[in-house]
Amino acid sequence: MKPLIGLAARSLWNRRGSAALTVFAIAISVMLLVGVETVRNGARESFARTISGTDLIVGARSGPVNLLLYSVFRIGDATTNVSWQSFELVSRHPDVAWTIPISLGDSHRGYRVMGTNGDYFRHYRYGNRQALALAAGKAFEDAHDAVVGAEVARQLGYRIGDEIMIAHGIGEVSFAEHGDHPFRIAGILGPTGTPVDRTVHVSLDAIAGIHEDWQGGTRAIAAEPRHPHDIDDPEGAAAEEAARPALAGITAFLVGMRTKDSLLQMQRALNEYRAEPLTAVIPGVALQQLWQIVNVADRALFLVATFVVLAGLIGMLTAILTSLRERRREMAILRSVGARPMHVFTLLMLEASLLALAGVVLGITAAHAALASTAQLLASRFGLFMEMGGPGVYDLLLAGAVVSAAVLAGLVPAWLAYRNSLADGLTIRT
Repeated sequence: MKPLIGLAARSLWNRRGSAALTVFAIAISVMLLVGVETVRNGARESFARTISGTDLIVGARSGPVNLLLYSVFRIGDATTNVSWQSFELVSRHPDVAWTIPISLGDSHRGYRVMGTNGDYFRHYRYGNRQALALAAGKAFEDAHDAVVGAEVARQLGYRIGDEIMIAHGIGEVSFAEHGDHPFRIAGILGPTGTPVDRTVHVSLDAIAGIHEDWQGGTRAIAAEPRHPHDIDDPEGAAAEEAARPALAGITAFLVGMRTKDSLLQMQRALNEYRAEPLTAVIPGVALQQLWQIVNVADRALFLVATFVVLAGLIGMLTAILTSLRERRREMAILRSVGARPMHVFTLLMLEASLLALAGVVLGITAAHAALASTAQLLASRFGLFMEMGGPGVYDLLLAGAVVSAAVLAGLVPAWLAYRNSLADGLTIRT
């Protein structure tokens, strides 16, 4: 077998021009397949990393995926608001450790504006329970402060102290700016690779202030928070007078539980809350549902990459078949010096295997090198976090699959060479 391997290698070297093109075609196809699969896994991981450490997302009655999209990914809008009474009711529940209110509906030059409070910077987690960190400045302290995400600051060239205006609605161009309430940038968040990077954060007081006279000077309805002792008391018999006016409502809020034991019980209580139609979802479950929706396109992309690999193997088969007619005399000489038909068959199979193996090794190496060099860019610009640990089990399986497919493809020219007779190879054709 060793002499045949050496002979196959020397034969390919003698035809190194066409062999190099074949190897290059296979390498490109394998590189694309490895890249697509790595990005697919990175996208899946980044989906899961968008929010962590949050036990429940609560919003107005809607579908779980819709609630996740507008509250976490800043895509779309809520059907209606959640009352401030309901938010305070949940916040004061003994099983709840913390809550983060979210108020959406405004924008700044195409980026979403989110009203919240200081608990957002204290409790919000992403990735592997990573806390938000300020790259410059500080969190907002009054109704005139804004904290912008890393992408907002980079794309718009903002620095600490710059003044910005926010507009009603979420369009990139708006004719309803809140010009009487300018904001100054107090802080810039570090990059997270999540929708946080594309968000302008202001305080809830600021949201209440700029919308106080919205719609023809009508003041926002003041709500008086109730203080019932249990989430299952929708009538709020123990209501107390509000110490201050509150928002008419918020878009959604995030909940962190003291213990996981009461998570499902709290979710059920909120979904069955009689005073107001609410939806409470567990982020991990909603993320899985969202991934199932986009998984169709994900699989289609993988299928396209697989067909590209098949196209590369067909190119290899074409190159071998094209050269086979020119090599009939070569095969006849091998037969004349004692090579058996099976030796000729094996030689062609080895050539196909060596071409595929060289293409696979080159493609996997190039794919990992390219991904490693662009990992930082993919993380900061697109939120794709990929663990680059070199070739793994998937790469070995891919290499085995491609080489096996090449061996199967090589059966055709090998069988044709096997059938060629010594006389056929030595016959002069006109």
